[in-house]
Amino acid sequence: MWIPDSFFSSLLSGRISTLRDETGAIFIDRDPTAFAPILNFLRTKELDLRGVNISILRHEAEFYGITPLVRRLLLCEELDRSSCGSVLFHGYLPPPGKDHEHNGPVVDPRKVLIIAGHHNWIVAAYAHFVICYRIKESSGWQQVFSSPYLNWTIERIALNAKVVGGPHGDKDKMVAAASESSIILWSIQDGGSGNEIGVFSLGVPVDDLFFIGSQLVATSHTGKVGVWNAVTQHWQVQDVVPITSCDTAGSFLLLGCNNGSIYYIDMQKFPLRMKDNDLLVTELYHDPSNDAITALSVYLTPKTSVSGNWIEIAYGTSSGAVRVIVQHPETVGSGPQLFQTFTVHRSPVTKIMLSEKHLVSVCADNNHVRTWTVTRFRGMISTQPGSTPLASFKILSLEETESHGSYCSGNDIGPFGERDDQQVFIQKVIPITNKLFVRLSSTGKRICEVQSVDGTTITCFMVRECEGSSRMGSRPRRYLFTGHGNGSIQMWDLTTAMDTCSVCFLCLIDVGGPTEEELLQLLDQCDLSTSRCATPNISPAPSVLHHTRLRESCSRLE
Repeated sequence: MWIPDSFFSSLLSGRISTLRDETGAIFIDRDPTAFAPILNFLRTKELDLRGVNISILRHEAEFYGITPLVRRLLLCEELDRSSCGSVLFHGYLPPPGKDHEHNGPVVDPRKVLIIAGHHNWIVAAYAHFVICYRIKESSGWQQVFSSPYLNWTIERIALNAKVVGGPHGDKDKMVAAASESSIILWSIQDGGSGNEIGVFSLGVPVDDLFFIGSQLVATSHTGKVGVWNAVTQHWQVQDVVPITSCDTAGSFLLLGCNNGSIYYIDMQKFPLRMKDNDLLVTELYHDPSNDAITALSVYLTPKTSVSGNWIEIAYGTSSGAVRVIVQHPETVGSGPQLFQTFTVHRSPVTKIMLSEKHLVSVCADNNHVRTWTVTRFRGMISTQPGSTPLASFKILSLEETESHGSYCSGNDIGPFGERDDQQVFIQKVIPITNKLFVRLSSTGKRICEVQSVDGTTITCFMVRECEGSSRMGSRPRRYLFTGHGNGSIQMWDLTTAMDTCSVCFLCLIDVGGPTEEELLQLLDQCDLSTSRCATPNISPAPSVLHHTRLRESCSRLE
């Protein structure tokens, strides 16, 4: 009774009605395990935490109104938590000012929807405006450009921080945003002032938006490609067959299509060789099984010259096949040759990545990943001793049920990183969470986990290499950028995480994504009845399949 206004003082003074059993004992309907340390604390004013979960105990202490115990337990929890984050926390960009708050549609105007980057610039998309930031070693991150308010909700963004031959000179940067079929393009001068170049229409929903050199490219799964050329100031839309994947390599745009063909457009020749206002779309290869090309990855080996002598392409299909095709220098006239086929996926392949050392593929069965080693001889892919399987794991990620277009592009799992280095997946297990897991794409091993420093939910993320220093010999560093529900952007140093991980004994422990215990803790915060994974049959998520009608994955989340 020594704590006034607690549950017990109210109970025993008669202010709370009591339920007694046949022996006259008072029945309290709470967890008996957590009650033992609470009872001891009330008796002795001492706290024994052996074998007790602090957060559960704090929850119980709050229920019983034992203020001195709650304060002690909060201090215990604060030991591990800091608003300055862990050793990997690298920076914080505060939410934008009040001048951007308008009475627009229901989409939350404060939440960061997508982050994209190019060189030392990043652009953050909110519901109705974009903001650009630039990093310099001396002054850190600074806001450079803020767009006007847009009446439509942004779904895709693209950034070009190195424009050659732009409308206002070479020092311009370009930022584009798309919603449904509309695309708006701005040019940003060195001082930070921006001009709207124009608003273009693709006529159909935009699924991918990116720059190839100084050309802005928009593609749609319906089978249209739109290109804006910085030199000619010309917007052009071309009809092709329905597009199920795309990738870029140098000045080339490669399109994987639902008829089993891979087509390419050479953007360098685009302004010079327009015939009848057509883009030159050329078929490069056709899949032997006529399956839709649902994922595409082009690897230009160091030996590749400007004329594109040696090119390797990995692709995945709607039936789950993974194939590697190679364009040899000797066979320039005859097109790429089929090099290898793997048939280890039973659901459509949603992502593929061919790098210097690994081939990584992901299928629609809860982001099931398969990886192989790649053998190279003088830089070129080789059959001796050939590819060997390296790992099989899942990047389980529950999607929002009412998934907006921006959610898909802002929560892309990867893999991220340069092709000659270790690449990573980013795993956001539940839609509303403040925690991400960073995992090696080659093995699935966990490199680190990051948790927002202010407790806000992570709404989107992106990984970029930034050249923080202009000094000779300094290597770019890899950062994870997280956008948050309150409009802030937080940064995490993945280079340090990977260096620590490579020398750390803990990496010998086989930890990948969340453990069963961690997963259950995360799911406690998630309403599965409204999530995609509540249904026994999980169909491929729209964010990875571009709305193509591919057969459902027969997996089940038990």
